[in-house]
Parts: sequence; C-alpha cells; structure tokens
Amino acid sequence: MPDPEQEKRRLFAALTHFFKERASQRPLLLVIEDLHWCDNISLEFLQSLARFCSAQPLLLLMTYRSDEVQPGLQRFLAQLDRARLSQELRLVLLSRSEVGAMLHAMFALPEGEQANLLHLIYPLTEGNPFFVEEVFTSLVSRGELLSDDGGWQRKPHPDNRSEHVPVPCSVQDAVQQRIQLLSTEAGQVVTFAAVAGRRFDFAMLQQVMHCDEDRLLLLIKELVASRLVVEVSAEQFAFRHALTQQAVYAGLLARERRLLHRTLAQAIEQLYATTPMLEAHLEDLAYHYYEADIWEKALEYEQRVGEKALALYAPHAAIDHFTHALSAAEHLSQAVSSHVYRLRGQAYETLGEFERALSDYGRTLEAAGTAHDRLMEWQSMMALGFLWTGRDYERAGGWFRSASDLAEELADPTLQARSLNRLGNWLVNTGRIQEGLEAHQEALRLFETRADTQGMAETLDLLGMAHGFSGDAANAVRHFGRAIELFRALGDSHSLVSSLAGRAIDSAPETIETTFSALRTRDECLQDTEEALRLARQTHSQAGQAFAEAVTVQVWSSFGDFGRALAHAQEALRIATAIEHQQWIVATYGALGQLYLLMLEPALAISALESGLAVAQTLGSAYWIRNLKSYLALAYVLRQEFPRAEEVLKTVMPRGYQPRRWRMPNWAQSSAKPPQSSGVSMAHWGGPITCSSERIRRSLSGVPPGKSSPNWPERSIRPIYANISYRRHYKPCHQKSRCRPGALRPKSLVG
Repeated sequence: MPDPEQEKRRLFAALTHFFKERASQRPLLLVIEDLHWCDNISLEFLQSLARFCSAQPLLLLMTYRSDEVQPGLQRFLAQLDRARLSQELRLVLLSRSEVGAMLHAMFALPEGEQANLLHLIYPLTEGNPFFVEEVFTSLVSRGELLSDDGGWQRKPHPDNRSEHVPVPCSVQDAVQQRIQLLSTEAGQVVTFAAVAGRRFDFAMLQQVMHCDEDRLLLLIKELVASRLVVEVSAEQFAFRHALTQQAVYAGLLARERRLLHRTLAQAIEQLYATTPMLEAHLEDLAYHYYEADIWEKALEYEQRVGEKALALYAPHAAIDHFTHALSAAEHLSQAVSSHVYRLRGQAYETLGEFERALSDYGRTLEAAGTAHDRLMEWQSMMALGFLWTGRDYERAGGWFRSASDLAEELADPTLQARSLNRLGNWLVNTGRIQEGLEAHQEALRLFETRADTQGMAETLDLLGMAHGFSGDAANAVRHFGRAIELFRALGDSHSLVSSLAGRAIDSAPETIETTFSALRTRDECLQDTEEALRLARQTHSQAGQAFAEAVTVQVWSSFGDFGRALAHAQEALRIATAIEHQQWIVATYGALGQLYLLMLEPALAISALESGLAVAQTLGSAYWIRNLKSYLALAYVLRQEFPRAEEVLKTVMPRGYQPRRWRMPNWAQSSAKPPQSSGVSMAHWGGPITCSSERIRRSLSGVPPGKSSPNWPERSIRPIYANISYRRHYKPCHQKSRCRPGALRPKSLVG
C-alpha cells in the first residue's frame, strides 16, 4: 500500500513542475479565490508553491474573506508573513456612493427609485460587493426588478407592511449550515437575537432566556466561535453581517416571529419602563410591537419614534415610522390623526417628493376640518402654500391668503406673524417687494413683542432675502447675520442653510453690480456656502442642497473661478430637476446665464436664460421673469442684436416709461470726487470715470437726490434700456478684445 506522505510529495512535485514549465515560457499569473474554503493539504501545497515562486516569473494571487479565517488558514498566512513571501492588500468595503454607482451601472433605475433601493440595500450589505451583487440577483430572480424596453423598474413586494429585500439563496444556505451545528440552547439564543435585530443586548437575552449570566456567556461564545456574531461591548453583541441576521430571521414561521416579537417587546418594557433608558429603546419597542400586531402599543411608539427621527433630520426613518403608525391606527379602526399626516408630509417635502407631500397635506387639512381643529387647518394651509412655492406661485399665494385670514379670525398674534412672513415672502417673489418688506417688519414686531426667538430668526432671514431682492445688499447681509446668530443659538441646522446661503450671495460682487465691490471676502462667502451645503446634506434637504449649490455658482463666478462655478451649476440643476423644484431650476438657469455672460458666451447665456424663463413663466414669478429678461437683454446687446434686446425689455418695463438717450451726468464730468463716497472705476466709451456709487444708481434710474428708488427689478432694467438707446445712436465698440468680463458689469448695471 503506497505511503500517503510520499504520494502527497509526488503530487506536489508534479504540480510544481507543471507551473514551472508554464512560467519558463512566459510570466504566469495564478489566481486562487476563496482561500477560506481551502483544506489543509491544499494550503500546504500553496505554501510550497509560494516558496518556489520567489525565484520564478510566477505571481500567486490569493483571495479570502477576513471574517472567515479558520485556524489552518491563519497558520498558513502567518508562515507566509514570517518567510516574507507575501504582501497583503486589504480591500475596503464600498461606500454608499460607490454602491449607488454600482446600482446605476447595473440597472439605471429612475433617480427616485434608485435612492429608495439604495436606502434599503446599503445597510443590509454594508458595502460588501459580493452581498450587493447577490441581493441584486435575488431581486431580479424574484421579479422585483423588471427589465422594460431596455430600462429597469422596481416592482414593490406584495408584503407592503414594510420594505422587503430578499436574502440571497447562497447566503441563506451558508447560514443554515452553521446553525445546524449549534447546540439546542445556542440555537434558541441565535433565534431570539435575530428577532431582536442586527444588534442585541446581553441583559435582554438573559431576560427572555431565563438563564444565569455564566450559562448565557457560554452560549454566546458558541455563536462567536461559529462566526455568526461578534462582541461590540461588554453589554452588547451583533451579527457579523446584517444578511446573517436576515437569513436566520427568514427561516422562522410568521406566527413564530410574531410571538417572539411580543416576548421581546414585553421584556424590554419590563427592563427599562421605570428607567431613563426607555427613551433609548423606543425604536426597538415600536418595531417589536408593530411586528407582533399589538396595534395600540405600536401606534404609540411608532408616532413617538417618527417625531424623534424628524427632529434628528432622518426623513427616511420618519416616513417609515409614521407609515407604520397610520397602519396601526387603521387596524384599530381609529380616526387617523391629522398630526401624523402633516409630519409625514414634512418628511416627504424634505426629500423633494412633491406628490406624496401634497397628498399628506391634503389629508391633514381634510382630517382637521372633520375634527374642527382650527389650528391644524391653519398649519395645513401654511404647509400647502410653502409646498406650492416650488411649483406654482399663484396657488401658493391662495393658500397663504387663506392661512392669513384664518389667523386673523383666530386672533392669535403668533399665527398672524407667521402668516405675514409667508405672505410677505410670496409678495417679494411676485415683484411686490415693498409690500413684502412691510409684512415682514410687522411680523418681526409681533415676534419681538412676544420674545419669540425662533420667530424672530425666521423673520430676519426673510427680511434678508427681501432686502437682497430690492437691491439693498448691505441691509440683506446685516439681517442674514442676525438670523444666523439666532439659528445657531437655537441649534436649527435646517434654517441655517437658507441664511448662510443668502448671506453668501448678497455678500458677493455678483449681486452688487452698481459698485462692483464685495461686502465680504471670497473666503468668507465660500465658508458660508460650504457650511450651507454640509448642513443641507446632513439634514437630507434636497431643496436646501439645490439652493446652496445655485448660490455657490454665483459666488465662484463672482470671484472669477468659472470652472468651479460650472461644476456646481450642473449639480444644482441635477438636484432641482430630480425633485422638480421649479424655483431652484429657474435660479440655476439664471446663475448659468450670468456666468456665460461673464465668460463672453452670449449664445450659451441666451440658451440658459430662455430655458429659465420658460420655467419662470410656468411658476408665475414676476421677480424671476424680470430678472432673467434683463440678463437676456444683455446677452442680445453683447451680440449687438439691439432690436431684440429692446423687444425683450419692453415686455417688463413699467407702463408709460419712455426710453431716453443716456448722457453723462454733469456731476460725473467733474474731476472732483465727493467725500466719504465709495468709488468705482467704470469703463465707459473708452475712458475711465470715477464717481459715487450712490450717484450712479440715482443717475441711471432717473431718481433725483433725496427721493426713494423704485423696486429693484425696474431699477435694474432701466439703465439697460438707456444703454440700448445710446448704442443705437452711437457707434458701438466692435473690438471684442477690448471687452472684459469686469467691464461689462458696471456699464450696463447687470440685472
């Protein structure tokens, strides 16, 4: 009978000779995958081959899972390391954005569906590429991802109680094989742990298992040795992979799961009901009571956890919990709370899901009317008005007026002030800036009387915006600064996004075109935009991100970095288009139009501005229509298409206004410079003129000294019209090389 050891050496020698022959002909790469499944004999041969490789043109590439290292593999890796025969390359897990890119490359789902699927898959797979691919394969095989005319669509799972992602068969089989090797008691522990969730507490397991600490420790050690769980801390353990927990859970019967969820929920309440720790376990209680079909408890805890998630800027989680709360109320045949619908609508609005938010706000109003809840009716009207500001100003104004009327009827100063703010902002955006300013100032007075810090901060933010729209950048920056101080003190990250972005855009020279000077430095402006973007992402505010990106375009273009401005414009347009936020789509096209004008690309500017105008007209914003048309006129002037520029301006000029020839004012012909003035050098007909910025404003707008200026949109259009009149009577400059982006701005007082 042959000696097994001799047979092994003979086999090793034959295999080594085979690889040596191949390597002598050309360099050879040998790939061995899934090393963690190798038997000890195979590992011994690979170690022998590795020693041989050191003197041959042969590269041995071996892969293994770091969390599946058995004792034999551990010895093999240690021996290679001691002999300096190997180099380890650790592959990190994919980030959330990389899993998103993988999902897009494989399926190219619509953006909203892709975001929802990524929200489900990433926590389950934790960025493990193998798990990600296996889950995707399972979704296709189960018919939950369907191919349709070259594209893909996701079909919801029939179990609509909760979002469902199937456990891949390969993972299910591997986990079940390990569970079969456990003792009976250890199997019970892993079952309770799987029902508890990805992480589970030692104290909770001890409560449901009714065993002493020493015995439970031995059972958990058995689970650790089986590579099913890992220790997180002395009090908490977790499944090694989220899919492992899901695989164990999927192996239970529905009735079995329901009973186990009830047992765990009752155990948690018994442990923590009279302690401060109950707050930390609210989410667990909501989950277990909901899955146990204990609807009264589920309704209570799901609503509490949803409110907590919304306060922590976790809108996805808030939507899940509020949906469960509504489902629990339906099972109890209770009238659905309008409060829950309103809060879920807020979460949908944060994520840019307009139709769902609109539906929930509509249900809130209906439920409030049925319950004769006047305060909730007012809140619903305000929410609907604010939601429509991104789509249709006419509808938004109707809701704000209704809310204002109801606030007057209720004679509540706080409600009146909040109504004035929303109505004031609507007036500003529809071109009635002075009326809007007066509404905000009255709201501020009411809030100051009541020492309402939150209300004061919100009003100061809106006053900053209104002053910016009126052309008073200095006042705008001052009001935004006060709002930022109050929002920081209140810890209101969501509102800070608006104030920081507003201060940045009104501080930059792009919006102070009459003086071409910045109220704050470039770095200060960028610091504001960067913080606004960071906070918008942290709070998952899609509209906030779109706004902050659009403002960043203005800031970078103001300081001459057109490349970065274009990159942010693309991102702003992508986000605004994805959530169909008409106002920020218009704002981004406007920013692009201004940017292309500075780059002396009038054709591109015209394309962007006309796209923005089409949306602005649908939106019904007088401010944006006038703003974009003033820039469109400048683009035509830059192309020397003066009749077209004049035709554009005629549509937005005040009725009865007659263009006049623009002549140099007498005071500007003097070489004397007024004291205490902020000077600006203007390239004007080939000669520099230094003059007071205030006098420039009044001269170009036709306002005598001592009189107040008209609203900003008209004031920005008139000098352009006058400039066109001049150019039609005098010879224009044809040398493009003499025109500089900086010189374009003060000559025409760009809108």
